[in-house]
Amino acid sequence: MTAKKPFGLPSMKLVLLAAVAGVIAGAAAVYVKEAGYGNGVGETASSGQCDTAKDRAAALTPFTKGQVAAMAAPQTPISLQNVAFKGPDGQPLSVGSFSGKTLLLNVWATWCVPCREEMPALNALQKSLGNDKFEVVAVNIDTGDDEKPKTFRTDYGIDKLGYYRDSTMGVFNALKKQGLAFGLPVTLLIDGKGCLVSAMNGPAAWDSEDAKSLVKAAIAL
Repeated sequence: MTAKKPFGLPSMKLVLLAAVAGVIAGAAAVYVKEAGYGNGVGETASSGQCDTAKDRAAALTPFTKGQVAAMAAPQTPISLQNVAFKGPDGQPLSVGSFSGKTLLLNVWATWCVPCREEMPALNALQKSLGNDKFEVVAVNIDTGDDEKPKTFRTDYGIDKLGYYRDSTMGVFNALKKQGLAFGLPVTLLIDGKGCLVSAMNGPAAWDSEDAKSLVKAAIAL
């Protein structure tokens, strides 16, 4: 089967969306109404173990430019290791399950147009740089069963990303409580200790050289 291209739009569409996000962080995000339930994550809190994340974020500042200019460091250290979701086989996972690995955590839904547009780029980034030190963890938050997200992945050739899910929207709500998410997509760069290094609301061209340079720099820290 030939993989579809989302809505038949050219790659320049995503570049333009990312450019808008770079000027006004989150301007291209899709508003999400908070659900009245969660996934047991609770509050993700600042942690002493994340004190060094500030230095990592500062070191990455020169790389937050161009297509990833909207990526911004948190004002205070934040541990996200307890943010929970389900793995490919429905097993409970959290950011802490990936200890020692740099993560690009992306929260998306099939009904979010910018999310759909950037998924192939995230897939390409994982194909290019994914290894035992780095992974793109794209967590789908569609409510209901797995039919829609799995069909989307098949139709659009999303074959390099692990299948991560949270049908309760608890991931989004946990990030919202930390002031990190107010729409979709939202993407967070997390170090091997589960500490937030930088984040953005809105889409980006994650297969661009700007994005690859940022990720490579993060892995090297």
